[in-house]
Amino acid sequence: MGRLNGKVFVLSAAGQGIGRAVALMAAREGAKVIATDINGETLKELNGVEGIETRVLDVANKEAVEQFAKSIPHIDILFNCAGYVHDGTLLDCDEKTWDFSFNVNVKSLYYMCSQFVPKFIEQVTGGSVVNMASVVSSIKAKQSRCVYAATKAAVIGLTKSMALDFVGHKIRFNSVCPGAVDTPSLRGRAAARGDPEKTLEEFKSRQRLGRLADADEIAYLVIYLASDESSFVTGQEFIIDGGSSM
Repeated sequence: MGRLNGKVFVLSAAGQGIGRAVALMAAREGAKVIATDINGETLKELNGVEGIETRVLDVANKEAVEQFAKSIPHIDILFNCAGYVHDGTLLDCDEKTWDFSFNVNVKSLYYMCSQFVPKFIEQVTGGSVVNMASVVSSIKAKQSRCVYAATKAAVIGLTKSMALDFVGHKIRFNSVCPGAVDTPSLRGRAAARGDPEKTLEEFKSRQRLGRLADADEIAYLVIYLASDESSFVTGQEFIIDGGSSM
């Protein structure tokens, strides 16, 4: 038996990176995984994987999230992984970018939790909600991450608030706060700077362990928080950053 045997595991941003790693790992641990992403093309790589059902979903679209939630009769685990990283200071961040960042990183989480927390309550059996935050948030500042840090600080605060509000229903809420992770998203940002190899080396140099994290390393933590092994853990932010916040 796997660590998530028989549990229904819903997650966003499953098409690549950390989300994809978590979807595959959760399926191997016996969960029935409902993997969503706004990009149907990247999701196709998960089609046919035993234990995984894929759905195209824009988690920043309220109506789409409502319709999606109606189609899920039972849920045990919710992992809100969707996110957007803007590269720039306050002076580089116009209102449109500010709103887009908060819609993807925070409002989508609000939409998903608003729809699925009532299901957890009705089921009586409790459950686990894991939210993707970042070490770049209320934990640590980083240059040119103005709006991104603001959104991830909001995720940490919202997670703690929900953990306290719904602890009586045995619903656990925790956030994961990674440092730099080797994902297609990070490599895309490196390429956008014109010298990807130099940028990747800069990213690595900020990690005290001298390397980027692998997506599976973050997934192991998410699976722990999703499983019954963490049944006494709620309202916490888990830093997994190679020591960069020390």
